[in-house]
Amino acid sequence: MIKEDAAKTPASREREGDPASIRAEKTRTDREVSKTDQWLVINRKVYNVTGWAHKHPGGNQVLNHYAGEDATDVFRAMHVNLDIVKLYLKPLLIGELAPEEPSQEKHKSSQLVKDFQELRRTLEAMNMFSANPVFFLLHFAQVFILETLAWLMVWYFGSGWLVTIFISLLLTISQVQSSYLQHDLGHLSIFTKSKWNHLMQIIMMSHFKGLSTKWWNYRHSQHHVKTNIYPKDPDIDMGALFLLGELQPVKVCLELLKEMNLCAGHLTVNHFSLQDVAWVSSFYIRHFITFGPFYGIFGTIFHHFLFLFSERLIESPWITLVTQMSHIPMKMSNEQNWDWVSTQIFTTCNVEQSLFNDWFTGHLNFQIEHHLFPTMPRHNFHKVQPLVRSLCAQHGLQYVKKPLLESFSSQLSLPSHC
Repeated sequence: MIKEDAAKTPASREREGDPASIRAEKTRTDREVSKTDQWLVINRKVYNVTGWAHKHPGGNQVLNHYAGEDATDVFRAMHVNLDIVKLYLKPLLIGELAPEEPSQEKHKSSQLVKDFQELRRTLEAMNMFSANPVFFLLHFAQVFILETLAWLMVWYFGSGWLVTIFISLLLTISQVQSSYLQHDLGHLSIFTKSKWNHLMQIIMMSHFKGLSTKWWNYRHSQHHVKTNIYPKDPDIDMGALFLLGELQPVKVCLELLKEMNLCAGHLTVNHFSLQDVAWVSSFYIRHFITFGPFYGIFGTIFHHFLFLFSERLIESPWITLVTQMSHIPMKMSNEQNWDWVSTQIFTTCNVEQSLFNDWFTGHLNFQIEHHLFPTMPRHNFHKVQPLVRSLCAQHGLQYVKKPLLESFSSQLSLPSHC
């Protein structure tokens, strides 16, 4: 039940004892709330985010996916500057849960939620959410060195085929490592101020890779808040081209039978802006300025397309293997409304640690820790791993860790944790 100054809980929902499911059918005083209204609970306070959803930096779908649920843990996981965020939340507040109401829905483990929140407070006290500037400076330097080395090789050895092929390999590695860095920045895990993370993400993603940060953030935010939940996670919603898990093939087949239409999937809207276009254009301009003097105008165009083709041909499977080896073999389902901890443990797994694995995967071999604590700098994942494993063991949650090659091959088999 919500306090009278905000809303009344329908009798049916009250009898079910499901206080955090603030759904559209609830009423505010005696007036019915629109079915499009989006309410959610954070730290026992109820917020109506309906009118503000389109302004949300992570996209409106993120809020829509959590409408009617307790969003305390996911809210804390995805934000770093809570004081600033609370300023946006204040005008959206419509009330709070009554004292007799539990904080979580009845089917969630309140003890697990409590223990996880205590673990997070412990990690915060240990400064596990503070970035090591030297670590990330070295990774930034790696990208710049690879880019500079590619230019120096053309300048010194000329623009022959062997040189062109070799520098394409160097630039491919640079592109992959840029992807990992922009991923860190997108999760606000490097700088203490969000604006610096956003600015540097634009530089790494758009200027160094020629891709839109808004498009990436829109999709990736949904992936993190509803991991492997179909169809809310865009990373597993691939239409009729690739059908993942056990639910998608059935769903697509039913749609095909019903509509006789092969287009069972849908396209994700690309959230481009003039700023995106300008930054992405700078990637192509920089390439022409860098290599134009050596290849000429038409040679540079040909080299650019050759580079893009060869680079994407290597980078795409590299990034896909790294990101999906920890998700595809795990549980995929429709919305189950699990607690935050269970959701991440059921849908992610780790890869064994080594210097090569850490570099090759951008520390995404610690996918469990990354999903539980998305804003944590990746160099701290191995430090918190024992505590996460202990929490899982305490509550009977299976903590899955595999060798690298086994993780690659497991993507080709059916999910084993469904």
